[in-house]
Amino acid sequence: MSTETLEFQAEARQLLQLMVHSIYSNKDIFLRELISNASDALDKRRLAGLTDDSLRADDLHIAVEADKDARTLTVRDNGIGMSRDDVVGLIGTIARSGTAETLRQLRENKESAELIGQFGVGFYSTFMVADNVTLLTRKAGEPTGTRWESDGDGTYTIETVEDAPEGTSVTVHLRPEDEEDALYDYTEDWKIREIVKRYSDFISFPIRMGDDTLNSMKALWARPRSEVKDEEYQEFYRHVTHDWTDPLEIIQMRAEGTFEYEALLFIPSRAPHDLFQRDGSHGVQLYVKRVFIMDDTRELLPDYLRFVKGVVDAADLSLNISREILQQDRHIQLIRRRLAKKVLSTIKDLMTNDAEKYRTFWREFGPAVKEGLLGGAEDHKAILDIASFASTASEEPTTLADYVARMKDGQDKIYFMTGDSRAQVENSPHMEAFKAKEYEVLLLTDPVDEIWVEAVQAYEGKEFQSVARGAVDLPSDEELSEEKSGAYAELLTWLNETLDEVKDVRLTTRLTDSPACLVSDVDGMTPTLEKMYRAMGQQVPQVKRILELNPEHPLVSGLRSAHEARAKAPELTETAELLYGTALLAEGGDLADPARFAKLLADRLARTM
Repeated sequence: MSTETLEFQAEARQLLQLMVHSIYSNKDIFLRELISNASDALDKRRLAGLTDDSLRADDLHIAVEADKDARTLTVRDNGIGMSRDDVVGLIGTIARSGTAETLRQLRENKESAELIGQFGVGFYSTFMVADNVTLLTRKAGEPTGTRWESDGDGTYTIETVEDAPEGTSVTVHLRPEDEEDALYDYTEDWKIREIVKRYSDFISFPIRMGDDTLNSMKALWARPRSEVKDEEYQEFYRHVTHDWTDPLEIIQMRAEGTFEYEALLFIPSRAPHDLFQRDGSHGVQLYVKRVFIMDDTRELLPDYLRFVKGVVDAADLSLNISREILQQDRHIQLIRRRLAKKVLSTIKDLMTNDAEKYRTFWREFGPAVKEGLLGGAEDHKAILDIASFASTASEEPTTLADYVARMKDGQDKIYFMTGDSRAQVENSPHMEAFKAKEYEVLLLTDPVDEIWVEAVQAYEGKEFQSVARGAVDLPSDEELSEEKSGAYAELLTWLNETLDEVKDVRLTTRLTDSPACLVSDVDGMTPTLEKMYRAMGQQVPQVKRILELNPEHPLVSGLRSAHEARAKAPELTETAELLYGTALLAEGGDLADPARFAKLLADRLARTM
């Protein structure tokens, strides 16, 4: 039969070298690609047989055969096969597309989606491990077959053969230099089994090596939930996560239409140790038509849902030519939005239907979920709806909806205070008036709380208001009268001149038991947030705060009387320093000169003995 020897175009040779040496980062990928191509061919044969009885075939399968002596690996299928024109067209995709523009796109990792899934693309990955590749194929229903062969070094041959079986076989003649490296010896049974288990376990056709079937074919995400036992889900969860506890919740979904995908997601019952580590194992597994593509696909879920595990199986996606790196296209963004929406709605259902599961979830993952409030506003409402916070109203966390329902008549703000712990916040001087008047305050003690309250303005029309910022506006039976303000005017002026550390000194009704407290401006940075930025290495200018005084406290009223009597006495300046220092310590702040403060306090105590 006639044999043609053809040369690759110059650009085609460059493309082949780029694919072998740059695009694929893992040699094992070649076997995944060959099995994927075989699975596609079996699918086409199965579908063709539905309308043409002559194309029906029994026992559709993939066979993998290794010959240690000849150092060859063959992947064979009894699928639809290819004609001579198909071989030239499909495997010639690169040759026909051998232009400088295609080469430029590949080098810039911007290859368009039309090459994805075409036979030639994955087929050429075999040259990572082969010094020669032979393809033998016959299209189902046709009398003759085609043999294609190349060493990948500039030329290929193609010929017509009479005795080819229906389907396709690809024989990879393995490089001799890989023989001594067990990790890349693809004639070893264990190596073949490892690759099939990792990449092709859920292919819907059997993959056989001798009498053994290598793949499970159990893609749970493709089966109705009513047909899958809980034990099967739990076993699969352990398989994909290596977490030996049962998942807290199972989420299964399917999208059909112009872009189809299936997802099987799990919410773990405990947070992983690397939840807040930048290089932690985050994201779900990505499959395309049941072929494993990658672990930790962070692009498919927002980062604040990084604890969600599972599988997304898409009918098609815009990947780079090796299927290893996702491109940010509209399909990915669509999956991302829908998965996030589904996870958040599932958590909301837990709040309503299973309070114990919800409490477990929020305890383990609440801080991570609240990170979603730092980004775009698209998910803010859904996140706030499922969030819960410690509160002065109860020992149990409360939702924002319940807080709003309990608000006093005339209250138009959601009050909160941030801090390191519940005890520290509850004992803060800023809380005294709110406790006395029985106003509920949210106690926010996660580090992320310091940041999201800056980004989110309101919930259900009620603004968030820090009790440690700005002037308090609670209704009071003892509003500051002009007479009282006037009586303290000289003291306030003197303190402003004496205390360089503060921006202003003023009277307040915020305090009931403490003599003084420090507050930030309405738009000012809190001390905790200032510390966080400094810890991250960011330069933050020193922020001066406002010292508020309780005119009913004996220390403050006594200081006013002493100032009127001896305005320039040195001990008054020391008292002012102590007043400021105790206010700073009460909120967990750091003294600029702890030794001086301790000496002043000791001297003052000694005088009272």
